[in-house]
Amino acid sequence: MHWADVIAKELMAKNAKNLISTGITPSGFIHVGSLREAVTARGVYQALKDQKADVESIYIIDSFDPLRKRYPFLDVSYDEQIQRPLSEIPCPCGEHESYVHHFGEPFLEAIERMGLAPKLHWTHELYAQGKLAQITDTAIQSKDRIAQILREVTGRDVPPDFFPYTPKCSRCGKFSSGKIIGYEYPFVSYVCHCGHEGRADVRKADGKMPWRVEWAAKWKLFGVTCEPFGKDHAAAGGSYDTGVRFANEVFINKPPHPIPYEFVQLKGKGQMHKSKGVEVTGLDALAITPAPVFNYSFLRYNADRHIDYDSGLGVLDVVDEYDKVESWYYKGGVEERDKDLLRAYELAQPNGVRGQIPLQVPYRHLVQIVQITSSFDVMLEILKRSEHITEIKVEDAELLRQRAQCVRFWLDNFAPEEVKFHIAPALPTCELSQAEVGFLREVHAKLTQVDWVGDKIHDLVYECAKASGLGAKGGFQALYLIFINKRQGPRLGYFLSTLDRSFVLGRIEEAFSPACKVR
Repeated sequence: MHWADVIAKELMAKNAKNLISTGITPSGFIHVGSLREAVTARGVYQALKDQKADVESIYIIDSFDPLRKRYPFLDVSYDEQIQRPLSEIPCPCGEHESYVHHFGEPFLEAIERMGLAPKLHWTHELYAQGKLAQITDTAIQSKDRIAQILREVTGRDVPPDFFPYTPKCSRCGKFSSGKIIGYEYPFVSYVCHCGHEGRADVRKADGKMPWRVEWAAKWKLFGVTCEPFGKDHAAAGGSYDTGVRFANEVFINKPPHPIPYEFVQLKGKGQMHKSKGVEVTGLDALAITPAPVFNYSFLRYNADRHIDYDSGLGVLDVVDEYDKVESWYYKGGVEERDKDLLRAYELAQPNGVRGQIPLQVPYRHLVQIVQITSSFDVMLEILKRSEHITEIKVEDAELLRQRAQCVRFWLDNFAPEEVKFHIAPALPTCELSQAEVGFLREVHAKLTQVDWVGDKIHDLVYECAKASGLGAKGGFQALYLIFINKRQGPRLGYFLSTLDRSFVLGRIEEAFSPACKVR
């Protein structure tokens, strides 16, 4: 049974109604690993929906967290914004409402493409609307108990003046590291580190609870029954352990079922976005492969297993596996040990599985075609010719268009140089040996009659190369040279099949013409 279905059954046994919560702190570019939380939440949510369970999901954006430091991608002027709420910091590009919207909105659009459409909550709005006021009061009234729990669970010292609320200074606009001098609901009196003395109203966005306390407070506010989170929070003495104690002993509510997940590690070379100069972001990942493929790449693993994300050649392997599992799903042939992969495929579909198998065009083939033409219409013509496709349905055409866009993004930003090429607009300046010229003459003669499909062309070239004495490697290199001016390239037979036969024959004939220099 797939891990998401196992968790769904556990939740149904515990609760008549379930609410799954997840979220993000958009303080900068969102690393690809951050998407594991969203994918995990969606997998369990869908598993519950498939069982006709009563379930909702929410997504909490921690927009009222402070900017901890000036990140390398920020202008030096942001030094002045450190310790201010993300929701009150200017947008870096000037096109969004605030800093937090600049980084948060594209990410939310991305998870929507993944099929996650939860109700959104921004923490700066929760505070401003007074929705956390009573819970904040409970925390302040229980400050000694909270401090004791922190000491017992974390094993760390807690200062005697610990206070589970940090005011936002009304003068400098930053979360104060000064001194609390009094509390009488709803006002917290403070002296800010900047010297200003003021009062913060807990019914407004005048301050916030520390993160560990706030996490448990959100469980109470929304009635969360399940939440995935990174394994660091699940460590002994970590934030989940303190949250459980806060829930049971301070806020008096049942803590949610935990789904701790392992981290996503970047694997191999080429893990930097070449235009941003940062590691692979979640938005990058969803631009490298379509959402169903990305969802599947995470859902195929148990949450407690780490994932190696490879934005280089590994992308091609992941899509190949996805297409294989898709074929199993519709055509059968899967072994018992792989049946959970079928469920992962099913859960990965943002809009549910289609009634019949989608048109499958290998990603590796698209990598070639995208580099031959930038026109989608020409691409369709090539596919119809090379893949013997007689008709393409509207939904399949859209799927191909999306895949082609993803391939182009990958080629432009993350693909290794070894897979990149372009068709030389004219015969490259090169010297061919007598053996290579003889080989090209023979290939030319036989290509006039062969069926114009990849495997047929490949076999023909292979046999001609062997017969010429060049060997397969030497023959293939001669053809690569006259078409892409490189000694290696894409899978030759399929590459040539994507090109017009008359163009291929014309280029080869030009190569062995008297005008071509022979060494």
